[in-house]
Amino acid sequence: MSLDLTLHTRPEVPLEAEILSPDRLHSLSLAEVEKTHVLHGNSTVALAEFFRVGGSADGEIHLHGDLARVKYAGAGMSSGRLVIHGNIGEHLGIGMSGGEIRVEGNAGDWAGPEMRGGAILIEGDAGHCTGAAYRGSSTGMLGGEIIVFGRTGNETGHAMRNGMIAVGGDSGDFTGVNMLAGTIVVCGNPGMRTGAGMKRGSIICMSQAEMLPTFSYDCSYHPVFIRLCLSRLARRGLPLTDACINGEYERWSGDAIELNRGEILIYKPKNS
Repeated sequence: MSLDLTLHTRPEVPLEAEILSPDRLHSLSLAEVEKTHVLHGNSTVALAEFFRVGGSADGEIHLHGDLARVKYAGAGMSSGRLVIHGNIGEHLGIGMSGGEIRVEGNAGDWAGPEMRGGAILIEGDAGHCTGAAYRGSSTGMLGGEIIVFGRTGNETGHAMRNGMIAVGGDSGDFTGVNMLAGTIVVCGNPGMRTGAGMKRGSIICMSQAEMLPTFSYDCSYHPVFIRLCLSRLARRGLPLTDACINGEYERWSGDAIELNRGEILIYKPKNS
């Protein structure tokens, strides 16, 4: 049995609710859950002022309602499962190291920033800076997996060092900017300046990317690791055809203003 939290009062300003994590609510009684604190503007209030509580805290939480103004859900999460039946606000899963978050809607900006492990699955769209580093931080995503079945905004995977981000639709500008390592897969169209400042890592694009002049063409080939990676993502439900999985890819090296050891791999349809 899971812990069910249903939003009964829409917050007038963003509700900062780091407490909405299986780690923090595990084994609490319903009365104790109701008394836990969230931040509404500059006021600390009980969770029960906004959520109706039911079920039991056994490591799985289900959130219901329009949660677009609820921030920091799943913050620091290390185990368990968090299911969001609808939209969710900014900073989802910040710094999480384990467990799974599933969003049956859209997520705001900064989904999975600086996460270290676990998985985030977003059935709709995600905002800007998915899996990114915060301003002033040198390192973004350190591990884990983010799968967005819709689109993402700008700076997806900014400064990521490890892990994987997969986008079923289009990604915004500066995808993989300042990337240190890891893998980004874009099934739709990438935005402008893809891979700008990247040092290492792989960005895999199913559509033609506008290449920066600091990237150089290497070759066209059939990478074995792409077949393994894309086959797994296709089983998860991303729109990847057999032609993409087994097809030929153009390899571009860059960014030359950095180490020039990163790569952008662009799917090359037959007869193109």
